[in-house]
Amino acid sequence: MIVLAIDTAGVDCAAAVFDSDTGTILGRVSETIGRGHAERLMAMIDVALDEAKLTLADLQRIGVTVGPGSFTGIRVGVASARGLALALGVECVGVSTLEVLAQTASEPEKPVLAAINAHRDQVYAQSFEHSAPQGEPLLLELDDYLARAVVPGITLVGSAAALVADREVETAPDHYPIEIVARISGMAKAQGKPKPLYLRGPDAKPQTGFAVSRA
Repeated sequence: MIVLAIDTAGVDCAAAVFDSDTGTILGRVSETIGRGHAERLMAMIDVALDEAKLTLADLQRIGVTVGPGSFTGIRVGVASARGLALALGVECVGVSTLEVLAQTASEPEKPVLAAINAHRDQVYAQSFEHSAPQGEPLLLELDDYLARAVVPGITLVGSAAALVADREVETAPDHYPIEIVARISGMAKAQGKPKPLYLRGPDAKPQTGFAVSRA
């Protein structure tokens, strides 16, 4: 199966074409851009397809990171993936960024706590063992996360790992390797239309105090 994988859930904008039958990445492109995913994504998909020497018509599945992560970036990725899947008549699957992080662990078969620094003294977290999720993704208060993070034998991955040593540390942004996103997308079961995984509302909110009342 030929899979197009997309990631715009964080600071990266990335696309990859993956052959799930051979486990081979046929084409990939990834840039750390921070913002502006909507302006860059389609061009990057074209680059990945050109590298793979394939066209949109060759795709059999679309996979996309659904979060948790950047509210705006997730919306861009999910909307693009669903639109492409609808236009091409192929299935679309969502991939959790926490699952991607869990598979970056050096020994993912052991207990892993994947955790993203959500700031405001909160953490997105999920436990994994043998690369399989143990429970649902959670939005944890910092103290709750720290209590879970010091359990003996657990491996920490993700930007929130730095918070265990020093609450004041500036953590680097998380990256979700597009190769892992592609591999998970190729293995995932068909699930209908993927939806954004928001564990918290957007940070930017309308300034309702300045709204003009309607008659």
